[in-house]
Amino acid sequence: MNRLYPKSPTKFLRITRPLLVSLLLINPGIELFAEELTNSTELEGKASKVISDTKTSAKKAKSSTDKNTEAATTLKTMEVTETKDKKLAAAAAEVALTPGGVTLININELRDRNVSSMADALRYAPGVYSTSQSGNDEVFVSSRGSNLDANNYAASGVKYLQDGLPVTAADGNNHNRTIDPLSANYATVARGGNALKYGASTMGGAIDFTSPTALNSPMTRLSLNGGSFGQFLGRGTVSKVFNESLDGLLTIEGKEWDGYRAHNKQDRIGVYGNFGWQISDSVVNRTFLSYIKNNQQLPGQLTRAQFNENPYQASTQALGGNYQVNTETERVANKTTWTIDDKSSFDIGFSFENQHLYHPIVDTVHFFPGDTADRFSMLVDSTQQDWGTAARYNRHFDSHDLLVGLNVGTNSDRGGNYVNNGGLKGAMSNAITKKADNIEIFAQDHWHLTDKWTLTPAIQGVFAHREVNNARLAIPQDANFNVYSQGGNASNDYTGFNPSLGLMYNLTKNASLYTNATRLYAPPTNYNIADNITSGSSTTNLKAMEGTSVEIGTRGKQSINALNSVNWDLALYYSWLNNEILSVTPASGSPIASNFNNTVHAGVEGLIGGNFALEGTGTHSIRPLLTYTINHFNFSNDATYGNNALPAAPDYFLKGEAMYHHSAGYFMGPTFDVVGKRWGDYANTYKIDSYGLLGMRTGWSNNHYKLFVEGRNLLNTVYVANTNILNNAGAGDAMLNAGAPLSFYGGVEITY
Repeated sequence: MNRLYPKSPTKFLRITRPLLVSLLLINPGIELFAEELTNSTELEGKASKVISDTKTSAKKAKSSTDKNTEAATTLKTMEVTETKDKKLAAAAAEVALTPGGVTLININELRDRNVSSMADALRYAPGVYSTSQSGNDEVFVSSRGSNLDANNYAASGVKYLQDGLPVTAADGNNHNRTIDPLSANYATVARGGNALKYGASTMGGAIDFTSPTALNSPMTRLSLNGGSFGQFLGRGTVSKVFNESLDGLLTIEGKEWDGYRAHNKQDRIGVYGNFGWQISDSVVNRTFLSYIKNNQQLPGQLTRAQFNENPYQASTQALGGNYQVNTETERVANKTTWTIDDKSSFDIGFSFENQHLYHPIVDTVHFFPGDTADRFSMLVDSTQQDWGTAARYNRHFDSHDLLVGLNVGTNSDRGGNYVNNGGLKGAMSNAITKKADNIEIFAQDHWHLTDKWTLTPAIQGVFAHREVNNARLAIPQDANFNVYSQGGNASNDYTGFNPSLGLMYNLTKNASLYTNATRLYAPPTNYNIADNITSGSSTTNLKAMEGTSVEIGTRGKQSINALNSVNWDLALYYSWLNNEILSVTPASGSPIASNFNNTVHAGVEGLIGGNFALEGTGTHSIRPLLTYTINHFNFSNDATYGNNALPAAPDYFLKGEAMYHHSAGYFMGPTFDVVGKRWGDYANTYKIDSYGLLGMRTGWSNNHYKLFVEGRNLLNTVYVANTNILNNAGAGDAMLNAGAPLSFYGGVEITY
């Protein structure tokens, strides 16, 4: 597990060749799959009607010969073209009723560009700052200021789900969670308290990836793309509706990446499948299976001097310690939907995930110049298991749309820390067992007071248990080894109740104003607990983060005439937090997790786009898109840091494009990024400069083929993608990860 297997185009072809053969064997008589765009209609009425119709019509959608093309529903920035997929329209209708910041991402609209990581998929989600550490799957994600601490490798603060079932561990961490965005049909990004429908009360909200099925997919989809720095991506999907009761879909994908930095290679292979069973006219069951093997080298952070000398080199520590993060993950989930009648339904699902982690991450530490002893190094070898249960009851009656839900999660992480001998596992230094239990209960009601006004009261309760058992072991070769690691057996229980109240006013059938006030609550992760242990202690003094967030906003679409339209999404929020959990790193030692009494997370999240015809027939058009986010994340009269800004997140960022489209399927246009300054430390002494990037994308598509070429960072700007976080960083601290230089990618996709 500690060695990356070789990469080459030949190996890549060996992976994809059996897939090509299997596509032909499974579908010898390929049936054409055409998505016919029909007239657009406005969203009107209640979302419950759309959702109810969706569940009822699912019984009729089980035929592969169903050629009925539904109407397209226009919402916000995306057009939902309904041929077989009513789930996407139902999701759009739910977004339209949410009195807060929620973004729906149609994954099929991302297939005309290079999407190699989560950061590419979340590019146009306002309020979400996401960057790849060095072009691989090590992606930093922060939503409304979540995950801004020295422990950000745990990636907490955002709850990830697939098909409504948890991917995030029961304690709230996303350490080494890999979600392939292109394996989804669409993703719902619910920011902050707007994620309560998923049971989440975290600062960053939730992101739910909904899988495609044979009922809403082409029978065959094959895509290949590649480009700079040895990138090769291959993906093949086959699906089949066997009869009125059974359907199935299978995807095999692979990624190879040599990297733009030294010691930056990646190999990934993923297999995803789901199988549907129409048990009766009212009951549908679906099983989801996935397997991911992901091996990545980590180049490490650089000092300013190293960055200025060569921003794409690896750190000496990363080379000496052979830093890697290698994971092997198996996941199985099952979900049953019972359509009780035309006004109510019940969903229940179960999930299990097993992940093995092999992670050399700290090279040998010496006490003084000339010291040759290994005083401390670390290689993590552990197995993590997660069990999850989720239940939902939906009921429409009179003017109410009621949702009642329950999430139950259990996490077990067993393994330990070992001496790191250049990427090889040495003696065990710490035997570590982590356990977590989490229960979330919640209820929400969309109360339609009039045709214009909707009131949305909600409440959520959290019951959590956290436990870390860390046994520090003696290392024979050095009695001073492990001076940075504290042993202890800490545990604690947490309980919180979090109300929410939202109000929406419909300006028109396609535009609305909204406001909400929500209570936020998040117990610490076990990574936080581990960083808070006092030697020999059986408790932790870490408290749960809690706070209150208020939000106002508007979203909608306005047709100017038959050929021109504009759409927008704007949210302003302000959150007062108590006991925010931040891990601070002293000058010598490991991160220590602590509560900070008062912090503020506020911001502006906006998106504006449109379609503008260049002449009277619509043959030529321009489709601009701009997302912009202004962040205000800071301490509030803290005894140590005063009113300093929190590190890692820029004070603003803009991402956009302006694409020319021809009705024959051609498109071309520039892309751009503008990212403001950031701090690398809590003391606000280590400044990271702002930067701008220019790109270009062009391509062509029809019902069966897509081609694209994309250029990124055309001016070859040298910039910092993300940063380490310290208390008070200096010029000699290793802090910086470089972003990608000038690069080009191209791809092709075939669907039938």
